[in-house]
Order: sequence, then structure tokens, then C-alpha cells
Amino acid sequence: MGNHPQASAPAFTSMALARMVEEATQRIRPFVTQTPLQPVPELAPSAETGLFFKLENLQQTGSFKLRGATNKILSLLAGQAARGVTAASNGNHGLGVAAAARRAGIAAEVYVSAQVSPAKSRLIEEYGARIRRAGNGPLDAELAARAAAEQQDKIFISPYNDPEVMAGQGTIAPELLRQLQVIDALFVAVGGGGLIGGIGAYIKQASPQTEIVGCWPENSRVLYESMQAGRIIDVPEEPTLSESTAGGLEPGSKTLEICRSVIDRSVMVSEDEILDAMKQVRAATGWLVEGAAGVAVAAFMKHARDYAGRNVVAIICGGNLSPAVRERLDQI
Repeated sequence: MGNHPQASAPAFTSMALARMVEEATQRIRPFVTQTPLQPVPELAPSAETGLFFKLENLQQTGSFKLRGATNKILSLLAGQAARGVTAASNGNHGLGVAAAARRAGIAAEVYVSAQVSPAKSRLIEEYGARIRRAGNGPLDAELAARAAAEQQDKIFISPYNDPEVMAGQGTIAPELLRQLQVIDALFVAVGGGGLIGGIGAYIKQASPQTEIVGCWPENSRVLYESMQAGRIIDVPEEPTLSESTAGGLEPGSKTLEICRSVIDRSVMVSEDEILDAMKQVRAATGWLVEGAAGVAVAAFMKHARDYAGRNVVAIICGGNLSPAVRERLDQI
């Protein structure tokens, strides 16, 4: 039972991933929330523009990550499940794995780095997972967790570099197309690429006219730079309000080529733009959204004039703000 994600499928293409999204949709439907698609005319550039937010902040555990974790755990063989699972996360993925594992009645360990907020590590433990600490950054924890899982013959559930996880995240796409028949553009914050890869793979098959817009914080854009280089590279990072998208990419990540094939446009946003977007969302709707959701909204606002008169969706990927980000948001 080797734990090598690179050996899981002979040709992992966006078309193959789209088929996996269809399968995942049926598999996880009883266990996740179909989240609302909310019109937000207050933030649209004109009355003719349809701006919609896909509210994954209302998903169980507060983010989209439950989808991928649930699909992965439900895909395990009985023997694999019995040994328990290992994951690495500084927040939302850990919560998703812990919740999905508890529902399935299996054990879960979640590796976190020194950057994890105490509030998020407590939440992961409250969902029943065991916390392990490793390294200074998310990639350190990820590599330590994968090595430990290999040694213990457990399944490692990557936050992004796993076909079943990507397919689970991609189940947002068929939901969207049931909720809104015409989507001209879709704005998605990007970290490791699992969310935009899964969504984009399905959308490219089912709604090829839809523009997929990848949205990055300027301070944390390793996948963008790797896409430009054609290979995974190390990119220096600075702190960002978009905590959920921060961190490097592990070698050989499957998300690189998928994202290169599905992302049509890339937008970078500054920390000030992210914070302003989060404040505008709160003022217009009363919702508290996390920094990664602010990235997608900020990217749209930066180029809103380009989308006048069109239907645009921004993925509000989560609402789990760390105390530090909440403090920044509350500052005048």
C-alpha cells in the first residue's frame, strides 16, 4: 500500500479530472452542504453586471476544504481507512480532514507548522484529530507529514496534490452551473491549485466559454511563478492576509499542469487591496470572509470594468479568520 500520489493514474489530464468531479459530486452529496450563490449588486460596477458570491464560508467547517477531504476519505479502501489518515494544514484543510474522518469513524493526524494560529489548531483538535507540529512553514509540515505517513503505511491527504482531493473541491463547479446557467467569468483564489484546478477542469468541459481567473496575493504566488517557469520553483514569500493560500508547492505537484491548462487570466493583488475587499464585503453584506476570499473579491474589483454587463462569480472560499487577521480587519 505505497503512498505515492504520482502513481495513482496513468494520464492525469483536465478531462480525466472533470470525470472525477462528476463521480465525486455523487459520492459526497449526502455529506456536504450545497452552498448558496448570492447576488451582490452592491459591489457590482453597474446595474447590468451580475456579480455573485459562491458562499463556501457557509460550508460545514467554514470552508470548501471539507469537499476534498470527504471525497478522499470516502474513496479509501477498507484497509486503508482502518489505519487512519495523515494530513498537513495550518487551518481549513486540517478542519476538513478531521471532520470527514470523524464522520467516517477513522483516526486522523494533522501536521501543523509554527505559523498555525492557536485558535485553528484547537479547532482541529475539537473535531477529533491529533495535532503534530513540524517546521516553520506549511511546506515543512507537508513534507514531514508525507514522510511520516509513508513510514507508517498510512494514506497522506494532501491539501492540493491529490486527484481525489482536487475532484472533491471541483464539486463546486457543477453546483454553480445548476445555480446560474451563464457564467462569463469565475474568480478563484489560488494557493496550491487544488480548488481552481478542480473547478477549472470541470468548467472547461461543461462551460468552455467561462473565463477562469486565478487570483493571487502579491506576497504569496509560488504557483503563478511556477506556471510561468514551467516547473515548480522556490519563490520567497512575505506574510499575507490570505493565510489559506500561503506556502510552497511540494515537488511533482499534479496541480501545476492542470492549472496551466485551465487558468485563462491571472491577477495579483496587494495586501491593502485584500483588506479593502474584506472591508467592502463586510460593509455591503455583513459577512466576515477570510483573506483568501478577499483575494478573489479584490481581483474582481481591480478589473471590474472589464466585466461590465456580464455574469461574474467570485468563490468565497472560507470564513475562518485567524485572530490576527480579524484584528487587522477591525482597525479603522
